[in-house]
Amino acid sequence: MLFVHILSTIMLLIGSFFFLVGTIGLIRMPDVYSKMHATTKCDTLGAGFIMAGLMLLTGFSGVTIKLLLIIVFIWLTNPTAAHIIAKANYRKK
Repeated sequence: MLFVHILSTIMLLIGSFFFLVGTIGLIRMPDVYSKMHATTKCDTLGAGFIMAGLMLLTGFSGVTIKLLLIIVFIWLTNPTAAHIIAKANYRKK
């Protein structure tokens, strides 16, 4: 049980780190494409690690299935949204 809590805490910290790096990338990068790359990659990894850590904490239940569905939804929609943003910015120029 202690191992699960330690692993879950590590995953939550890794996810928080990726969100922090994505936020710094959003602030510091110069153009739309660089900002989009920093935020989408870190957002996907950060959310994935945080949801996985929460799944470990809750054990197998209905909440775990919902968290898994949220991860799948993020993995499907985040690249699609990034592609649409990049395409719109490219057409704007």
